[in-house]
Amino acid sequence: MIFSRKRAEGARHARDERDTGVLDEETPQSPARGPYDVSEAPDAPRLDLGSLQIPAVPDVEVRVQADPQGVIQQVVLVHGQNALQLGVFAAPRSEGIWDEVREEIRQSLFNDGAAAQEVEGEYGTELRARVRTPEGITDLRFVGIDGPRWMVRGVYQGEAATNPAAAGPLEACLDGLVVDRGQEAKPVREPLPLRLPREVAEQHAQQEGAPQQREA
Repeated sequence: MIFSRKRAEGARHARDERDTGVLDEETPQSPARGPYDVSEAPDAPRLDLGSLQIPAVPDVEVRVQADPQGVIQQVVLVHGQNALQLGVFAAPRSEGIWDEVREEIRQSLFNDGAAAQEVEGEYGTELRARVRTPEGITDLRFVGIDGPRWMVRGVYQGEAATNPAAAGPLEACLDGLVVDRGQEAKPVREPLPLRLPREVAEQHAQQEGAPQQREA
């Protein structure tokens, strides 16, 4: 299933300055760059998938895999030969989890015979690896962003995995991403729920159910 979303302005946001320690007590403003928590996100056209809201960026396709109930199993953004797989997970209120998750990914890759290298990127420490797949050797770049009680994980493929400058519109999507964590308690690292928009879910359910109805 593919969604194509476009927006008129695709300029890249400036580096987020939330961690500078400078607070504007008189006029609270949204961070200059996401991913944003839903409580601080600026207004912009987005595709609402529940816990994730995907910004509209020209020529970026949003591809999702969903079950018959409309629950999304996978979200992948595609631009040309590059792709960005997105996941969002519950995190504790007191600290981020990307450092631990990154080490677990590195160890898992090592166990599979793939060496991974840590590098400093736009969002802090990233992980880059070259893995063997049925289609051949593939480069991957893992990024993680800790937010208030959530963590976004992105996995780049294609040229964007080795050359961040090639990420272009995909990085703009990550910059404009919005996370709606919700208030309910969740186990740490549990994937936050993702769902198709209602009208799309209804159409998807009808398509999934059509063969059974004809057979009845």
